[in-house]
Amino acid sequence: MSQTQSELKLLTFDEFIEWYPENSEVRYELHDGVIVEMPKPKGEHSDLAGFLIEELLITIRDMGKRGIWTIPKESIIKPYRDKSGYEPDIIVLNQETIDTETRWKKESVIHNASSVKLIVEVVSTNWQDDYYDKLRDYEAMGIPEYWIVDYAALGGRVFIGSPKVPTIFVCELIDGEYQMTPFRGTNLIVSPTFLQLNLSAQQIFDSVI
Repeated sequence: MSQTQSELKLLTFDEFIEWYPENSEVRYELHDGVIVEMPKPKGEHSDLAGFLIEELLITIRDMGKRGIWTIPKESIIKPYRDKSGYEPDIIVLNQETIDTETRWKKESVIHNASSVKLIVEVVSTNWQDDYYDKLRDYEAMGIPEYWIVDYAALGGRVFIGSPKVPTIFVCELIDGEYQMTPFRGTNLIVSPTFLQLNLSAQQIFDSVI
């Protein structure tokens, strides 16, 4: 017999971290107290994320931030709400402030916006998580820059138009709110953090072909 929502035990973030299987090959997130198994990334998703990590690392080097801004293999973001936790596709951390993260070394947990330069989510079939839940929580945390990379045009028409078009949103935190700027086709990505980035939306989309 399946459990109703009221019968489910809603976990706190700490309970989620304690539960998380060590060396798991499956990614999990906590959404409003419920453990969610994340869809296994398809080849296109992995190719795009890998390409973007490479381009960001090159830009980090060119900006003289090598070893200061780093991209870990995995991390878990703890938003202000105690019953959610996310594992971004890409996160750029600031090693100059990572000492404020008391749970980083043992649990890979990030809870301070000052430790984060950029978060990137590559949109999958659960697109609502990236456009609604994560955008809201990253904004509330004060994450300065958040990208939504919707290469397969899965998001709602209210975001990417009709007909749907592959789009990258650069969300910049201004006065406590995200300003979402869309980039499509040959538009060069304008990042407030990575000013030297020389990359168009189409170049990112082409990495999956």
